[in-house]
Amino acid sequence: MQYYPFDSRKSLYKSKFSAVKSGESLTLRLLLHKDAKADEAFLLLSKDGEDEQKIPLTQRESLEDYIFYDTEISPSGGLYWYRFFYTSPFGNYFVTKVNGVGIVNLEPIGASWQLTVYDSDFTTPDWIKGGIIYQIFPDRFYDSGKAKKNVPSDRFIVKDKKKQPTFTQDFSTNDFLGNDYYCGDLEGVRLKLPYLKGLGVNCIYLNPIFEAHSNHRYNTADYMKIDPLLGDEKDFIRLCKDAKKQGIHIILDGVFSHTGDDSIYFNKKNRYSGIGAYNSENSKYHGWFKFKNWPDDYEAWWGVPTLPETVEENENFLEFITSKNGVIRHWLRLGADGWRLDVADELPDVFLDSVRTAIKQEKKDAFLLGEVWEDATNKVSYNARRRFLRGKQLDSVMNYPFANSIVDFVMGGNGEAFISSILDIIENYPPCSLHTLMNHIGTHDTARILTRLGFEGQVLADRNWQAEQRLSKEQQEIGKKRLKLAAVLQYTLPGVPSLYYGDEIGTEGFGDPFCRGFFDWENGDKALTEFYKKLGKFRRENSVFKDGEFIPLHFENGCMAYLRKRDKDFVFVGVNTSDAEREIEIPKNLSNEKIKIGPNDFCLFSGKIK
Repeated sequence: MQYYPFDSRKSLYKSKFSAVKSGESLTLRLLLHKDAKADEAFLLLSKDGEDEQKIPLTQRESLEDYIFYDTEISPSGGLYWYRFFYTSPFGNYFVTKVNGVGIVNLEPIGASWQLTVYDSDFTTPDWIKGGIIYQIFPDRFYDSGKAKKNVPSDRFIVKDKKKQPTFTQDFSTNDFLGNDYYCGDLEGVRLKLPYLKGLGVNCIYLNPIFEAHSNHRYNTADYMKIDPLLGDEKDFIRLCKDAKKQGIHIILDGVFSHTGDDSIYFNKKNRYSGIGAYNSENSKYHGWFKFKNWPDDYEAWWGVPTLPETVEENENFLEFITSKNGVIRHWLRLGADGWRLDVADELPDVFLDSVRTAIKQEKKDAFLLGEVWEDATNKVSYNARRRFLRGKQLDSVMNYPFANSIVDFVMGGNGEAFISSILDIIENYPPCSLHTLMNHIGTHDTARILTRLGFEGQVLADRNWQAEQRLSKEQQEIGKKRLKLAAVLQYTLPGVPSLYYGDEIGTEGFGDPFCRGFFDWENGDKALTEFYKKLGKFRRENSVFKDGEFIPLHFENGCMAYLRKRDKDFVFVGVNTSDAEREIEIPKNLSNEKIKIGPNDFCLFSGKIK
């Protein structure tokens, strides 16, 4: 049999596949053919940004015509890179990573392997593991009919809930982008808790609920006040209490990299009676913002002038957000069980450290989730390597790598690429972060998943074009078939599936604002909803989804299968995106039969290992 010199995904070469704890022992083994006649072999190990260490490998036993060389390391916390090197009568050779496995070269061509080492005391909340997240854009979910009080007069209230969200500007009527409100509220969310419970949901992620003067509310006006169209503090407390009775936790969206210019802190439009940073250089909020030339020349988030950037390191701002009586702790005390941090990769380390401290001191099992679109263990932002998932900052992140892989696969990608992308994250992430990943396939920032899967053309054209598009009946059917395959993957991979409100009823829509339509409680696809209910029930009934192993079984010809395994329990997952029936041979300790999966179909079952 032919072996690779090294394969980090196999226990033959590496004693632990995933990230390791600080100080934990890890054995790395190089496997070289006898004909290589290696004299000496070394592990080349470097902590990120530091010089490479040359660690001798000890020659061990043979395997057929191959010889093992190994070493045991116990690295301290941080991010590491490693490769191998050996000498022989034929020359000196490097073993580096090419297409995922070790390849021998005279030159160090290829990449190094990554090793993430996290704090030994790093833990994440158990309640989220094995659960299901439901993301709600509050203005567009459900209007309880409760009277709205103290609503600013310059908002455009939409009477027809079926109206497409506004994408043009009509300043004469106040009906313009970001200013059309459908009046979904917190009481509406509370009234729909039984519905969410029926989907298997145990966590609601609410997009911003604080006072702000756009319907998305990412331009915060007052961090300590519920937006009047959503209700008040009493409504929030009641929602959290009733959700807890249903076994559902509430996490909030924290937008701290910027505020709104129309806020009590900046007050550019003089809406508030207090003195904002724009009103006076003597304002107590002046140091919160990045003025280049006060008052009109200031740093704005992505250049959007209505979103002045904050100085997160500012002592007063940091205290306002993270102190004993700050924003973070205030809402946790009132019933929230966690926070999702908007653009977490744009927040400095000192801020993230302080947020985690505040959250965990106030409520030890509160969940801290961050928005990071790439692999969060090796992300570089603002010219620095970030340490999001090493134990002092985030619990976990929004899992865009999985989302992209799922969509690519069900749209015709190959199983090998899919499995490889999944294994990359499993290898790099601490297990406690891996099993709390927010596994979404659609959010308020992306086109609706049904639209993406059913409409195979360009989905990022201008808003005028997007506004006119609707899936045909045929496209809807194709999209729903693919959506079911995508949902099976989403609900069974490591991490926690996140369902964007309305996807379970077949809601359509391209990018913002079309992905933010009002939930159609009368005309949704009930069959699709029932599918999601059954999938949620299956997930909640199987303990493997809490922290079970991921074991690839088959990946070729548009067909892919894997196991989730925990102790003696297993779940088999097979998905076939091809147009032909596929047959998969599964391990004999699970079944003596081969599994047949029809075209564009899936197979999902659980059992006990024999």
